[in-house]
Amino acid sequence: MTKQRTPQNYIDILRKLKRAGIENSPPANRTPNDFDELPDLEERVEKILGIVNRPERKQGNMLFFVMYDIESDKVRYNVVKYLERQGCIRMQKSIFLADLPGETYQMIKADLAEVQALYDNHDSIIVCPVSLDLLQSMKVIGKSINIDVVVKNKNTLFF
Repeated sequence: MTKQRTPQNYIDILRKLKRAGIENSPPANRTPNDFDELPDLEERVEKILGIVNRPERKQGNMLFFVMYDIESDKVRYNVVKYLERQGCIRMQKSIFLADLPGETYQMIKADLAEVQALYDNHDSIIVCPVSLDLLQSMKVIGKSINIDVVVKNKNTLFF
């Protein structure tokens, strides 16, 4: 008979890591940086366009970016997994985009603030709300891709 594990709260997991000693600990038992693998740029752009081109957004949702610079592999890995579970879309190795309810935005901010306070570090985590208008004016530049994420432009021609 397989014993079912109860999912743990994200902050509880990080508190356990702190008690175990986050600093100078060996990497988690996985190949280093395997959590840094990203989908193709085209796939990530499709996800952005999916958010931007949505005919109607859920009322009460917020668009926001989460950006971080985290030294510890363990903490970074846990932050990545946490953000993915919350529904954030990974845009770059350390940048996520989300279109989530305001309550989830507040929870993510509070949880990440607690992560920052858990151990002595030089890390930074930025949670930045963004308007749909600003997101629609974003420019994506990459190898073999150059996209202006501008939609529903109302262009006027004068003769």
